[in-house]
Amino acid sequence: MTKRTDRLSEDDRVLWNLVARTAKPLKGKTAVGGPGLAPDAGDEARPRPQAIQGAAAATQKPKTQHVSHALDEPTLDKLSKGRLPIEGRVDLHGLTQDEAYSLLFSFLHRAHAGGIRYVLVITGKGSSSGGDGVLRRAVPAWLSTPAFRPLVSSHDHAARNHGGSGALYIRLRRAR
Repeated sequence: MTKRTDRLSEDDRVLWNLVARTAKPLKGKTAVGGPGLAPDAGDEARPRPQAIQGAAAATQKPKTQHVSHALDEPTLDKLSKGRLPIEGRVDLHGLTQDEAYSLLFSFLHRAHAGGIRYVLVITGKGSSSGGDGVLRRAVPAWLSTPAFRPLVSSHDHAARNHGGSGALYIRLRRAR
């Protein structure tokens, strides 16, 4: 007997949302808006991730010459041992790439405006079927894009007690 799963995988959900956005309603029918299908009113002002052409295209590194800096060893050591406080955290589990990008951007923007210096971003380690997590690969690439550069100073993988390779420490730039 095969085990039936009613949930789509992350890749299938991303692909379905892309297809659903291109669908046009039949004549005389109104468009049905679902989560991730209808754009929000503030989406025009918010930067969007690069266009997705298949599941792997969104996780490619952006074509910029900027190299993101890793956290220095003393800071990484203090964060992992709890001697330096993590002032904010956001969990991106179960979100699509568009949802995760929007949430991460707004979270980091609010944290930066509030003067917060160190945050923890939990991406998850990926599916149990052996594949790398989509967000685990995409988030570090997003952090080096022009939209995030004014906010993020550096980032690195979290210590095991904070999520290990499924989480990132992020140092935000000082607010001016």
